[in-house]
Amino acid sequence: MDGFGNNLQHPYPLKGSKGASLPPRPTLVFLIALFGLYVCYLSFNQIRMESKHVEENGAQEQDEHVCAKPYVPSEELPYVHFPKPKGYSRAECSCNPVRFFVIVSMQRSGSGWFETLLNSHPNISSNGEIFNRVDRRQNISSIVQTLDKLYDLDWLTSAAKNECTAAFGFKWMLNQGFMDHHDEILSYLNKKGVSVIFLFRRNTLRRLISVLANNYDRDAKQLNGTHKSHVHSEEEAEILAKFKPELDVSTLVSNIRDVEKYMGDCLDSFNTTRRMILYYEDIIRNRNVLFQVQEFLGVPVRKLVSRQVKIHTRPLPDLVRNWEDVNSRLNRTEYARFLDGADYVK
Repeated sequence: MDGFGNNLQHPYPLKGSKGASLPPRPTLVFLIALFGLYVCYLSFNQIRMESKHVEENGAQEQDEHVCAKPYVPSEELPYVHFPKPKGYSRAECSCNPVRFFVIVSMQRSGSGWFETLLNSHPNISSNGEIFNRVDRRQNISSIVQTLDKLYDLDWLTSAAKNECTAAFGFKWMLNQGFMDHHDEILSYLNKKGVSVIFLFRRNTLRRLISVLANNYDRDAKQLNGTHKSHVHSEEEAEILAKFKPELDVSTLVSNIRDVEKYMGDCLDSFNTTRRMILYYEDIIRNRNVLFQVQEFLGVPVRKLVSRQVKIHTRPLPDLVRNWEDVNSRLNRTEYARFLDGADYVK
């Protein structure tokens, strides 16, 4: 009613609203708070991701700053590695390059002596015959798995030096699965950037004599009831050298021929690797060959030493029981050159 006593009505009458009513105030406050928390979570997560990205970039920049990698000729880049072992940290040497290698040889060819020479270098680690265990070479998968572990520097042996190792490898005998899967192994070595050192004997007759004498000592155990393939004293070497094996002259030529062919097939099958071919007699005659080996492995050149003492150093007629028969059988054959004992210089 207005001042004149008239009843006033709204020019547009309001209709009652249909449908659900607004939620109670506590529920509305809860929903608003929940939405606010969700927005805060998204914002915090975004900030954390950005911070992590900045930290990673900063760490990478710091690594790049600290890791002033040395200059390496372009042709050697496939053979230079920066492994990150899982078992330990390479610490301040993580930016130092490592070269992978494998010594391929045959029993009684001087490979054990050669390996001790390499291991006398503070930056070289050669880890012995890792494939002397059959389970590691049952098939190509087990071989690759073993090689991966070794070249990741997670292979710890007495030959392991420290985090600053610059050349890392092992010794692989031809009869330990090396030739059984040669195509796959060749592919692995090339892809992995592994340098190969082939070590054989020129005089396979001397090698055969050493094999027979070593096999005899496995049973005879001439050194106080123990068998030793390598010795560290002149007295022990003299005891082992007293045994003179008797060679089967009926199969002598064929045995030598088989060994020569085996070595030749190996060199032919792996002729695409980065390799160095050595002969035991050449190292004995000229120790400068060891300087070339160190240059091949990319380590500082130094004098290498070994405590091993040679066993069969006497002239061939003094090493074989039936020398006259051996001499007669090989004379006037392509292997007559092995009869000259002058190829070994102590």
